[in-house]
Parts: sequence; structure tokens; C-alpha cells
Amino acid sequence: MTHSPLTPGIAAGRLAAEVLAENFSDIAPRLEPHEARVASDRCYFCHDAPCMTACPTSIDIPLFIRQISTGTPEAAAKTIFSQNILGGMCARVCPTEQLCEEACVRETAEGKPVEIGRLQRFATDTLMAKGVHPFVRAKATGKTVAVVGAGPAGLAAAHRLAMKGHDVVVYDARKKAGGLNEYGIASYKSPDDFAAEEVAWLLKIGGIRVETGKAIGKGLTLEGLSKDHDAVVLAVGLAGVNALRAEGEALENVLNAVDFIADLRQQGNKAKLDVGRDVVVIGGGMTAVDAAVQSKLLGAENVTIVYRRNQAQMSASAYEQEHAASVGVRIIHNAAPVKVHGNGGVAEVEFAYTESGPDGLKLKAETFRLRADQVMKAIGQTLSGTPEGLKLEGGKIAVTGAGRTSIKGVWAAGDCASGGEDLTVTAVAEGRDAAEDIHACLMGAAG
Repeated sequence: MTHSPLTPGIAAGRLAAEVLAENFSDIAPRLEPHEARVASDRCYFCHDAPCMTACPTSIDIPLFIRQISTGTPEAAAKTIFSQNILGGMCARVCPTEQLCEEACVRETAEGKPVEIGRLQRFATDTLMAKGVHPFVRAKATGKTVAVVGAGPAGLAAAHRLAMKGHDVVVYDARKKAGGLNEYGIASYKSPDDFAAEEVAWLLKIGGIRVETGKAIGKGLTLEGLSKDHDAVVLAVGLAGVNALRAEGEALENVLNAVDFIADLRQQGNKAKLDVGRDVVVIGGGMTAVDAAVQSKLLGAENVTIVYRRNQAQMSASAYEQEHAASVGVRIIHNAAPVKVHGNGGVAEVEFAYTESGPDGLKLKAETFRLRADQVMKAIGQTLSGTPEGLKLEGGKIAVTGAGRTSIKGVWAAGDCASGGEDLTVTAVAEGRDAAEDIHACLMGAAG
């Protein structure tokens, strides 16, 4: 090892290979069968289960946990997949502590919920490891559907449509399918190429063709897709990144956190990844936390997250914030960047303290500076490259019902669509529901 956490500037190989391997190993390994049986026994199998209501995909949680408790995890997996075909990834990345587990009656009574997320992973991993697909494709309908975007929403829509008997073509701008599951999730949450394996498993339903390197404006037009297919689903995500709007943000080594995470996910040898000694991440969501934590795991000496509002307003869950703190990431609240200082490359970031009032967030006169040789922007993403003619709402594609856009025959789902939360599980639900609505329309059962 030629470098260390103390090496100035940007450097690769700050930690030994064995340390990096440990740092990026599975953060929550799969439960062993006996552990899963014990964990499942804690469930009350509520008749009117609040955990189901809290799940965006409405998985029958008491049923699948009972199936685990009776020794039939494959049946439990089918229960999960019937509602959430990406249940394996969602078990790894879903903020269960804010959704199903927070609603668990055990959490209310004892402060310790049933481990729903880990039980879901146990069931889905068990079935997927056998290499079988739990669903059979219906008789071909002769209808074709184009899905633009191979992320969670697009894949969920494609699978449900294929299962109904339609032929589906999925287009994606990147080299690999998977969207944020492939490019935007912290490596320690989804190691060992699980995202790619999940896509391959999903495609076993048949009737889905994936074409990469294509997108609206990059070999495709909405008009052409609508002409060639009976329906179109736009699941393009949010490709743009908000600007800091601070002087100096164009300096070298000021980068987008999403790009940093994507590069890290695609690099097999973590020792080859460059990271600063002093890293500053600006933002308060999961992207900010993932970028900060992974910077620390790569060997950065000082990593700081700075968020303009208070801790309660951070969109990253309390669990994720605590995890960041546990690996040595410092979090500063109520501060916003006003200037990035440096000569060619970034050297410091100047922040102003903030306060909330009736007129919104205001900058106070007091400022401070943080040393930084690498700055990551994680302040939200925006829709880009929207086809003409689509009505927008709040910077996203306006939809009604189960994803219907302002253009007949075109649906939208996932982060690019208005409404909902920017979560993997929500995207899956929206893709699935759009597919059901498309199927009803194509078969003449809906207007």
C-alpha cells in the first residue's frame, strides 16, 4: 500500500486490500435457516396487519412470515414476488425501519420490531438461489409494449406485462440494466453483483428484450415508440443533478455524488478508486449518506455531511444517519454552501449558518469553512430530456391514476413521475400498477 488516510489530496489505495474487502462486505448478511425460524416466531401474524399498510407494494407480510415459520421459504418468496418482483433488492435497500418495521406492533410494544426486511431477504434469496422463476407467462396477446428505463419501475412494469402475455422491449441509456439498483446503491448493501443477478432472474419470465445504449433523444423518439408499440412506459428516473448555486462549484474535484457512487459500484478493485483526504458531502438524503460512508470506507481521513436544515428534516432515515456516524462521518446541520474556495482545485468550502422562518430558509451572517480536497453534491436530482408534449407537474411527468400521462397510450412510473416518494419500493409499486392498467386498456377492460 503506497498511500494512507493521511496522504494529502486525492489518492487511490488509502487502505489495504483486505481492509477494503471487509469494509465493503455485506452489511446485513442473509439469515441462516434456524435464525429465520426464530425471527419469524416473533410475529403475531396480525389479522389487520399495520405492516402491510405501511408497505408501498402491500406485500402480505404476516403470510410470508408464517410460511417461513412453517419451513416453506420458497412459498414465502412467491408471496413476496407476487407483489414486488424486486423483493430481493428491496429487502436490502428499503428503509424498513421507516416503513413496515416502524408500523410493527412489536415495535410499538417493545421497541424491537420483527425483522421483516431480513426475513424477506431470507425468503427471496432462498428461492432465487435455486435458479427457478415462480411465475409462468400467460398466452401471448400479440401486443407489444416499450419500456424506457431499466430501473426498478421499468423492470417491474416489464415483468408484469410479460407475465400477462405481452411482448416487451426495455430500453436503457446505460450499458447495464438495473438503474439505481445497479448504479446508485451503496456497494456494501448489494455486493457480489446481486443487482445484475436479479435482473437476469427476472428476465426468466420470458417475453422481455433489453436493449442498452438507447434512450429518448439517443436513438429513440416518443413518437416512434408510440407508432411501433401498443403502449409506452416512461421509467427514465431523474438524470439531472441540481447545482449548488455557490461561487466556485466549477472547480476541479467538485463532483456529483451519484457519479461517485456509480463509479464505485462498477469498479471491482476498490483500491483503484480515488478519494480525498478531506471529503465534504453536501445534502441530506440517502445519496449523501451513501457517498459519505463509502468515502470513509475507502480511507478518507475526514468526511463531513453538511445539510441546510435540521436533523429531523433530513430525508435519510435516522438509522442511516446513525450508521454514518458509526463509521466516523460527521454531520453538520443548518448550514448551506456560499462559496467553494481553491486555485484550480477545491481547497475549502465556505458555509453560512441557516435558520427557518415564515419566509423560508434564510442565511445568517455567521459563516465557517471546511477544508476539502473533494466535494460531492447530493442535493437532489432533476428530470432531463423530457419528450415534447408531455404535461409536467412539480418538475416531473404529470400522471393520473396508475401512471397515465397527458399523452394517450403513454404511461410514466418511478422517480420521473409526479407524486409518490423516491424509493425503490415505491418505484416497483408504480411500475407494477402501470402495467396492470396498460393490460386492462390493451385487453379492452379499461377506458
